[in-house]
Amino acid sequence: MLATWLSRRPLIAGRAQSTIAHLRGILESELANIKSAGTWKTERIITSKQGPHIKVEGKDTGILNFCANNYLGLSSHPEVIKAGGQALEEYGAGLSSVRFICGTQNIHKKLEEKIAQFHQREDAILYISCFDANAGIFEALLTPEDAVLSDELNHASIIDGIRLCKANKYRYKHMDLNDLEAKLKDAQKHRLRLIATDGVFSMDGDIAPLKEICDLAKRYNALVFIDECHATGFMGPNGRGTDELVGVMDQVTIVNSTLGKALGGAAGGYTTGPKPLIDLLRQRSRPYLFSNTLPPSVVGSSSKALDLLMESNAIAQSMSAKTARFRTKMTAAGFTISGKDHPICPVMLGDARLASQMADDMLERGIYVIGFSYPVVPKGKARIRVQISAAHSDEDIDNCVKAFTEVGRKHGVVS
Repeated sequence: MLATWLSRRPLIAGRAQSTIAHLRGILESELANIKSAGTWKTERIITSKQGPHIKVEGKDTGILNFCANNYLGLSSHPEVIKAGGQALEEYGAGLSSVRFICGTQNIHKKLEEKIAQFHQREDAILYISCFDANAGIFEALLTPEDAVLSDELNHASIIDGIRLCKANKYRYKHMDLNDLEAKLKDAQKHRLRLIATDGVFSMDGDIAPLKEICDLAKRYNALVFIDECHATGFMGPNGRGTDELVGVMDQVTIVNSTLGKALGGAAGGYTTGPKPLIDLLRQRSRPYLFSNTLPPSVVGSSSKALDLLMESNAIAQSMSAKTARFRTKMTAAGFTISGKDHPICPVMLGDARLASQMADDMLERGIYVIGFSYPVVPKGKARIRVQISAAHSDEDIDNCVKAFTEVGRKHGVVS
């Protein structure tokens, strides 16, 4: 039998190579299609800390960064860095474990308590990312007896999380209250009704009509879930998010958000809400049960970022004037800026190749921005998503607008 097997080895190897070659051909064809469509995404290499002023490989001069989620400028804040280093020194690089085995340190519990306190909720649970938090909540909470009603433009992580659950799924038109109400009426036959929406939609910078959503939830006995990744830290009087902004903190049942944007920018996500829900997630949420715990350095830096935010709302409050400055000047220059009153400022261009070319030209003028195109945004709605940070100066913003105007004239976008 050994001799027979040895004699067949060249044939088996040949078939394997043929199968791999077939796969390679399929992949290379798909990649070629992406490139020809102008939607190829190139990763630029940064050689410095994250911040408003960065260094980029291949560029001799400093670059102004206008596309990070570093809304409060805390990614390179000296106190945040110091706290991360101290946690690394005291608690080690990682736990080599999931939470329920031997992956829970006192700093994890303290951070969860701090998150719940910040959001004025009963309890909180940490995840390695908010993508995991969104992947873990719907399946654990909802059954085939329940219904989930989701905005059609919700973040991909919400969409994927809902796909994993067995609840009855309703998708309502983007921020369309009439369509949501119609679907809530149809969902009255189910045990629970959960409305799921982004607080701020990351591609357009538009803010969900949360007060009106909560009114509908009250009328039709539904629960409200919001993803606050692009709101936590700077939306609302104290940076608690869109529910604080519109005065419905007591009407939103569940908040999912991230530590990887305004709150230090390293990594990590969380769910905060009623204690029985958090207890259930610790028992059933698969991303929580089967993923390593958040590294101590991230816990330390995120905890310090929350401390800074809760001590003073000055950083968060500085965002509105900077955002208004950019939006006003860009609109006056002739650009179309999507969204309203949010530091996500999408410069709408339509064509994917144009967005990519303009972003490259902006880098040549010392401004780091990225073109967004399908599948990140719908076809025909390509844009350059600019993001304003509290760390940007007025001069930084004016230089960005000047570069956009020059590049826009070059490509015939503005006159």
